[in-house]
Formats: sequence, C-alpha cells, structure tokens
Amino acid sequence: MTVFRATLKDRTVLEKYLRYNDYPGCEFSAANNILWSPYYDTGYVILEDMMSFCKLKNDLPVCFSFPVGNGDAKKAFDCIREYFDGNNMEFSMYLVEDKMFQQIEEWYPGEYTISFDRDSADYLYEYKTLSELKGKKLHGKRNHINAFIEQYPDYVYEDIDETNINECKQLADDWAKEHEAGGTDEENSEYEVKVLKFALDNMKELGLEGGLIRVGERVVAFTVGEPLTKNTYVIHFEKAYADVRGAYPMINREYVRRKISGYQYINREEDMGLPGLRHAKTTYQPIRLVEKGFVTRRNS
Repeated sequence: MTVFRATLKDRTVLEKYLRYNDYPGCEFSAANNILWSPYYDTGYVILEDMMSFCKLKNDLPVCFSFPVGNGDAKKAFDCIREYFDGNNMEFSMYLVEDKMFQQIEEWYPGEYTISFDRDSADYLYEYKTLSELKGKKLHGKRNHINAFIEQYPDYVYEDIDETNINECKQLADDWAKEHEAGGTDEENSEYEVKVLKFALDNMKELGLEGGLIRVGERVVAFTVGEPLTKNTYVIHFEKAYADVRGAYPMINREYVRRKISGYQYINREEDMGLPGLRHAKTTYQPIRLVEKGFVTRRNS
C-alpha cells in the first residue's frame, strides 16, 4: 500500500476523487488536507480507484477515512480490512458519517461499531440564516453589526488578492499575539498562523478565496474559504481584532452575502472542545452538527 503526503502538487489528484464526495465534513477538502497534513501527520492512499485519507505513525497508516471516488467502494474497504489483518492491527476508521456506516453495516452486518466525538463535530448553517440574521435568537449579532456600522460607516469590503494579502498576514500575527498575551493559546495559535499564512500565500494553488473588511487604512477582519460540495461552502479561517466591536459578525455576514449566495449550507468547522468557540458557533444557530464517527470492529 503506497501512502502519499498531501502537498500542493497533489491538489488535482485529490480533487479527482473528492468531486464525488457529498459529505459536508470540512476534512473532505483538498486544501484542508494539504494545509494540515504536516501538523496532524496525515496522508492519503488510492485503492480500487478510490481515495482514502489516513492518519500516520512512523509513516505507516494506522487509521483510514471511508473511501471516496467513482470506483468500487467495497473493494477499497476490503483492501483496508486486509491491510489491518495482514499487519495484525486493530481496524480503525475515522471521519465516518451515518450513511457511510450504514453502507458498512450492509456489507458486514453487526461486525463494526461507531462512536462520535462531539468536539470534532462541524457546525452546519443555512445560507439564509447567516445572510439575513433574522429572528430573536440572532438579535445580538444584529446589534453588534449595527454598532459596527454606526462607528465605522465608511467601512469597505474587499476580496482578498495579492494587493492586500500582507495586511491579512499582519492581522493574523496580531491575533496570535493577543491570544498569547491573554493566556488563551489553547488553539495552538502559533501553528495555526503558520498554516494560515501558507494558505494566503497559495490561495490560487489551493483553490481558496477570501474577503476582508477595511476601516480606513486598517484591515480589521478577514475570512478564507472554498466550495466543499455542490451545495455546501466551508469557512476555513476567520480572524478579526477583538477590540473592534462587531468585526467578526460583520465579516461573516458580508462574506456570506457577497460570495456564497449560490450555496444552501455553510460549514464553519468544529469547536475543538473550546468553551468560548463552542458558544460563539452555537449562537449563530446551526441547522445541525456534522458528526464524524470513529469505527472499530466489535469484540467477538
């Protein structure tokens, strides 16, 4: 079994298989895997004209995702089974959604079990909810946006391009310093900023796009995302100055309205179990959580 590390040159290969994916989990993106592969030590394999992501240990796969592509899913799944059996390893599969597990159950009834990790569940929102922010439950978001517009009536929205990327990178550096100064480096801000800067420097090569909010000469917020499936868009990064009231909800709303109108759903990724991030994502009223299951064999 040949394992490949996801790099910029692999984007075309990954997208060849991912175009058949309709699962709205943020990991099923070529850019996501290229960006985070070194940090999470992941790769991918091609089996029976299907692609599967894998977690690595000492350069060897120890866990696989459910195969995606236009080939034979069962044959690819069986290759994964044979890999574990042949190496005397426990079967391990991650990023498995319900319908994937139902397929496994159809192939091998009662042989496998699935468990879910709440901290890794993505937040999925309806486009209409984030673009309109209507209703009592979103009253607070509207208040923050109104306060922003009142204080900064001459704000400007811009698409991210080569003329303003360096300003976004400066904001990212400032964001990391704020986290470190406040003792809230739980999100491993140093590594995240390194990944974010690489994403900004290679947006075209990664298939990413983004937008920012400018107040005077200062970029106060920006976001970066990409289409994920035919009806779902994913936001990979969103940064703003904490001392600019309304900057976060403002870039969220403006980007959704200006760039994502053709999509029904928006994935804003997981909260990693961080209480503040969980609260923030929950207050935007997600339509559901995108659960990611971990599949193992049942004890005989």
